Amino acid sequence: MLKVPSTPRDPAAAVRAGLAALVGERAPVRLHYGSTVATNALLERRGAPVVLLTTAGFEDVLEIGRQVRPALYDLEPHRPAPLVPRARRIGVDERVLADGRVETPLGVRAVARALAAVRRSRATAVAVCLLHAYAAPAHERRLGRALAGRGLHVSLSHRLLPMPGEYDRVATTAVNAYVGPVMTGHLRALADAVPGGVRVMQSNGGLTRAATAAAEAVRTVLSGPAGGVVGAADRARRGGFRRIITLDMGGTSTDVSLVDGVATFRTEATIGDLPIGVPALDIHTVGAGGGSVARLDAGGALRVGPESAGADPGPACFGRGTAPTVTDANLVLGRLVETEFLGGGFPLDVERARDALAPLARALGRSVQATAAGIVAVATAVMERAVRVITIERGHDPREFTLVAFGGAGALHAAELAAGLGIRRVYVPRHPGLLSAWGVLTAEIVRDSSATVRRVAPSAALLTRAFAALERAARAELGRERVGRVTLERALDARYAGQSYEVRVPYGPRWTSEFHREHQRRYGHAAPERPIEVVAVRVRARAAGAPVPHDPLPRGGRGRPIARRAVHLGGRVRSTPVFRRDELPVGRIAGPAIVCEYSATTVVPPGWRLHVDRAGGLVLEHGHA
Repeated sequence: MLKVPSTPRDPAAAVRAGLAALVGERAPVRLHYGSTVATNALLERRGAPVVLLTTAGFEDVLEIGRQVRPALYDLEPHRPAPLVPRARRIGVDERVLADGRVETPLGVRAVARALAAVRRSRATAVAVCLLHAYAAPAHERRLGRALAGRGLHVSLSHRLLPMPGEYDRVATTAVNAYVGPVMTGHLRALADAVPGGVRVMQSNGGLTRAATAAAEAVRTVLSGPAGGVVGAADRARRGGFRRIITLDMGGTSTDVSLVDGVATFRTEATIGDLPIGVPALDIHTVGAGGGSVARLDAGGALRVGPESAGADPGPACFGRGTAPTVTDANLVLGRLVETEFLGGGFPLDVERARDALAPLARALGRSVQATAAGIVAVATAVMERAVRVITIERGHDPREFTLVAFGGAGALHAAELAAGLGIRRVYVPRHPGLLSAWGVLTAEIVRDSSATVRRVAPSAALLTRAFAALERAARAELGRERVGRVTLERALDARYAGQSYEVRVPYGPRWTSEFHREHQRRYGHAAPERPIEVVAVRVRARAAGAPVPHDPLPRGGRGRPIARRAVHLGGRVRSTPVFRRDELPVGRIAGPAIVCEYSATTVVPPGWRLHVDRAGGLVLEHGHA
């Protein structure tokens, strides 16, 4: 078990340092890798320069977007600039109709003009998204062949998203081209350091080959958070909890997801206001992490995030930063123990944290401690709103679930967050600060694929043929992974004829009944008398990864607190015992209490009780839960 500092300028450097410390230089190990490289490149707008080749007349689809207003009452909305500026959006003289018929063939001169425009642009990546290429991809394939061998990262829309919906396809393809060169260089550097090979976590919660992740980098934009959901579901299941809400609070953000027996999936994610039309775990992210910076807004109100101190310089208490962060606030309140951080290997600077909070406290006219308490309360409120998005707004009662807290900072806030939502149980798995890595290590190998159908009341024979073609391709892809038994799952994207949105349902003999039930659950109404149009078929191919041995449970220790300290909890300062997790006593501990371990700290507020379960997890219960 090891945590090393992130290296934002060269993310592979931190991985190499960690591997060298654990197994030595160039050891013959296989690396399972979850990353936020693609996510950060997209959010921070530091991807590759991209040229977009699209059907002439459709160059502005990427900028027009959908006819929606994300801020309904904003009188002067400001949309972010498109990933590809107008000068690098090139119209190609060709046209394919929605039924796949070619109206305007792609000629030799049109290809030559497109290549010349790409050369003039000096871009390093090309996104090719032609109108209705999902129905007839021959023109895209021809452009792809012409662009091959020129040192460019080429993304073809019919390979990434063979589905109708022009804006979704062009946005997804542009994102893939934008982050592809960044991921390709990063993964190449890792492959050089790991002779045993690299598998990369996808947004869908499954692993894939490094070569596939480089070519289809858009599938990795939620790689890191997906590992956390997979790890949390696995650990919670071992502890006997199947209905859970995951709370992954790291340095920059907090990710939440709902697992009702099985993880929840989406066929589309949104990152930085851009739709990404690839399957992903349903994860909602807010800018509230340990490194989130506290400030006053224009109206004088206290705000936390989304700006972050990041890994460099980090929170003030780490010794380099100066901005007040959530971590500094927790330290000032006594909730973090400065001598126990990372097992005592990284002492925290309490006075530097106080100095960082002092200007904000003066501006508010409050004490440093009261300001710190306000920062923690605001951060917790931001996370509470995020949980409401994935539960109450989608028809789930959060009180029926267990909150699973992990990440370096999740267990610091989990109990107070749960109390605000009426959740009476919190579960903190073993090694919470490393749980995303555990999820990546134990994940299955997964390939998601889809194909457009667009037929009203299609025959079973037609659907069977469409599924069979996808399954052959998926088996071939997983075959290159040299895996064992492959499990195939079939699903449909369907809608009532005339609708503009789809519902995804598993495919089986009674799929139409399942569609009506899911439509009723999701939208509050159904119309069994109306014909159903199948828009697309989907196949998920899964294969088990390598078995991972579990580390033995600690035997426990003396069971006595290592210290008592003044901690601000429940609105006042309380004398609070501090325990080391591996030395927790048998039986229950009544809050308040602080539990320290290498990768995280757990706060047990007054009114909560804690015990260790058979899987080594911490179970926090409120009242008589």
